[in-house]
Amino acid sequence: MGGAAPVNRSETLQAVSGIVGPGYDLNPPSNERAGVTFGATLGYNFQNGPIVYGAETELNFLDGRRAPAGAFLAPPAYAAMGVGSYTLTPDPGGNYFASLRGRVGFAYGRALPYVTAGVANGGWRGVSTLALNGGGPGNPFTSGPTASSRMKYVVGAGVDYALFDNWSARAEYLFLDQSLGTQVFDNGNMYDFLSKARTESHIFRLGLIYNLGAATIPRTPETKEKNKSADDKKPAPAWTPWPNVAEQGVGDKTSTASQSEKINPTTPEDTAGVERYSFHGQATVLPQGYPKLSALYTGANSLPPDGQVRATVSNTAYFGLRLWDGGEAYLDPEIDQGYGLEGTLGVAGFTSAEAYKVGHARPYMRFQRYFLRQTIGLGGESETIDPGQNLLGGPVDANRLTFTVGKYSPPDIFDDNRYAHDGRNGFMNWSVIEMGAFDYAADSWGYTHGATAEWKQDWWTARAGYFQLSLTPNDEYIEPVLFRQWEGIGEFEARHNLLFGQPGKVKFLAYANTGFMGKYDEAVYTGFVTGTTPDTSQDRKKRTNVGGGINVEQSVSDDLGFFLRASTVNGRYETFDFTEIQRSISGGLVLTGASWDRPKDAIGVAAVANGLSGSEVKYFAAGGLGKLIGDGGLNYNGEHILETYYKYYFREGVHLTGDYQFVQNPAYNKDRGPANIFALRLHAEF
Repeated sequence: MGGAAPVNRSETLQAVSGIVGPGYDLNPPSNERAGVTFGATLGYNFQNGPIVYGAETELNFLDGRRAPAGAFLAPPAYAAMGVGSYTLTPDPGGNYFASLRGRVGFAYGRALPYVTAGVANGGWRGVSTLALNGGGPGNPFTSGPTASSRMKYVVGAGVDYALFDNWSARAEYLFLDQSLGTQVFDNGNMYDFLSKARTESHIFRLGLIYNLGAATIPRTPETKEKNKSADDKKPAPAWTPWPNVAEQGVGDKTSTASQSEKINPTTPEDTAGVERYSFHGQATVLPQGYPKLSALYTGANSLPPDGQVRATVSNTAYFGLRLWDGGEAYLDPEIDQGYGLEGTLGVAGFTSAEAYKVGHARPYMRFQRYFLRQTIGLGGESETIDPGQNLLGGPVDANRLTFTVGKYSPPDIFDDNRYAHDGRNGFMNWSVIEMGAFDYAADSWGYTHGATAEWKQDWWTARAGYFQLSLTPNDEYIEPVLFRQWEGIGEFEARHNLLFGQPGKVKFLAYANTGFMGKYDEAVYTGFVTGTTPDTSQDRKKRTNVGGGINVEQSVSDDLGFFLRASTVNGRYETFDFTEIQRSISGGLVLTGASWDRPKDAIGVAAVANGLSGSEVKYFAAGGLGKLIGDGGLNYNGEHILETYYKYYFREGVHLTGDYQFVQNPAYNKDRGPANIFALRLHAEF
């Protein structure tokens, strides 16, 4: 808890259209002032000698940042219009800040001075209204929330002081730059005002920190004693360990996220302890491009025919905490940067799992996941959850109930497949790593609020989930009202050893989306009658869209496995949150490199065929635009994609992948393509 003081206290609404000139600029008095700040921080530290380093994420209320509000005298230039004053009416904004920061410090006795820096988020202003009182060129002038094209960041320094047991006190200073916020006030009649305000603050705060201690809880004293080695009996170091940081090696966690490629990995072996908390991280850099392609015409959502190269960068921290027996909490802050090809447009089965539908040239931070998980044992043999990203290691009953609630992605639970599901470690194409016709609920980043239940028994698992759709199809915002726009998902998984004497799975999935969505045939009819381009956004009514599919995962040997997926969805209504695929079939093989003495390398080959319904074909042929596709016309044929990759292992948790995708009839159009798309993916995780 502490105080914050804004750096800049002035603001100008610059007249930029209709009436132009410094004499027409509006200069309302600032409404910014010093205020309080409070919040919570979560982090993980390592110690190497006297050096302590780690990562922290936080969420804080930040008072003091307020937009101008009230009635003010207008400049003299407005007198000729009969305007004597103007009124500003702002809606509430984002009076908070969040960050993902690294920090490094030097342990000296019970004190730990440190420096810190990272990427921040928050601090936006809400919609505002401007009215020119007494006349003027037309009221009201309205603006959207502030937008920024620059990175938000935080830097600072502080000191932690160990008090007793697991408690320490903190004093900290931060400089917070929430960037240059821009708002355009428009009256819809060619008159505009532009507001630009720097959002910077000095923050001073005090806090109490509770350290959780060692990462694992020994299962029994005997087990702990048995696992001791000669290294455990080394003399104490010459430097003084920081009292509230566990030494490296304390606990029994030895596995890493790179050893846990499946969503719910289990091993029959027992481990020495139960993870109390965990911290994992990943970084992925993925440039992707293609040379020139043939195109008879190009539309708003087409791949440009001249070729293009784009890149994305993602950095994610995974924090996990065991709350009670079976209860776990997780938080995943992520820093992203970059764009997919043509802003993630031009191919229905899009070519990069790292490309969101929202791109930025600057790094930005979001809390992509935050959720609770409760596991209830039902008996049976004991299994062990391997530690990993969003997984706390420890023994569980083979038969169990698992409940999850919070913000996450439906594919975190549903449509899993060990050979084609992880876009950072295997295939990259959207319609290869997921069912192509699985229009799962999500914001533009692929996450939403929801709840799921899983019932696992000896050879089968049943899953059911409820999720919020986006506010409008393909929106950045999640529907805030429960059961107004939502998705229900059900899945049944059967496990077997019927083929090749190897484990396999078959999954049956069904889903239904209920929300305000357009109907393709009605959009085409309206466009024909009015002589306009069809647009599903003009015909959105409360409707339900139903789809489903089958997912097969099968090991052939210890080194070779294959997958098959087939899915379909009612093609009468517009896609809500995923991509324009009405039917899809895919399959592929993954071979690890044991036969050529590279056991952690992998090679994969997959093919997918995507298709549209008749209603969708007519819509896009008439020039309609979708979420990812729309060439302004359509000579229809199926979209066929071949993907192959080689993953080269450097060291534990670090690999480089070369990927090639051949896309025939991109966006289902025989008049364009084919596209030859190449990518490199450098991925590191711990």
